[in-house]
Amino acid sequence: MTSPAPTFPVFACRGRVFRALALAPQAPVGDWLALLDAALKRAPTLFAGKGVILDVAALAPEAPALEGLVAELSSRSIRILGIEGAACASVGLPPFLAGGRPTAEGVEVAIEPEKPPVTSLTIEGSVRSGQSICHPDGDVTVMGSVSSGAEILAGGSVHVYGALRGRVIAGAAKNPRARIYCRKFEPELLGIDRLVRTAEDMGSHLRGQAVQIWLDGGAIKFAALA
Repeated sequence: MTSPAPTFPVFACRGRVFRALALAPQAPVGDWLALLDAALKRAPTLFAGKGVILDVAALAPEAPALEGLVAELSSRSIRILGIEGAACASVGLPPFLAGGRPTAEGVEVAIEPEKPPVTSLTIEGSVRSGQSICHPDGDVTVMGSVSSGAEILAGGSVHVYGALRGRVIAGAAKNPRARIYCRKFEPELLGIDRLVRTAEDMGSHLRGQAVQIWLDGGAIKFAALA
C-alpha cells in the first residue's frame, strides 16, 4: 500500500507595480537642494503621501555623499523608497533598484524669483535744495516741503505735506499706478513711470493749490485735491 505524498504549506509572493516619483539630483548638489527648497516653499505638500525613488545616475556618488544626500532629503520629510543608478554600497541606505522605466506623468512646480519687499520712506523734515532722495522700492512721504533744486525719485507714490517746488518722479520701478500728492503745487519737473512734464508744460491754473498727479491713458493728469 502506497502512502500519500506529504503536503507542505506554500509561501507565495506576488508582484505589484506602484507609481512613484523619481528625484534626479544634478551637480552641484547644493544648488539643486536650493531649487528643491524653493519648490517646497511654493508647494509644501509636493511629496506628501508619494513614493519617491532617488535617481543618482548623473552624480555617481561615493557612499558618504549618497548617505548625506539621503539625510538631506529626509530632513525635508522626503522618504526615499529606493535608489537607482548607484554603484556604491552602504549599510542603512534604502534598497538599490534597477530597470525602472520613465512615464509621461510627473510633477512640475514653477519657481518665480522673489520680489524685493516693498517699503516706504518717511522724511520728517524738508528736502533742501541740492538734496537728492532715491527710494526705488516703495513710497516716499515728505512731512515738510521739497525745495527748488531738490529731487525725489521713488518706485511708488510720493506724498509731500508741504510745498512741492523741486523735481519729483514717482513710479520709477515701472509702476504706472503710482501717484504724486502735494499740499502746495509749485514743481519744476514731475514724472510718473517714464513720462515727464516740466513746469512750462503744466500751466499755472493749479499753482499754489493742493494737487494730485497720476497717469491716465499714457498721459499725465493733474487735479486739485478737495
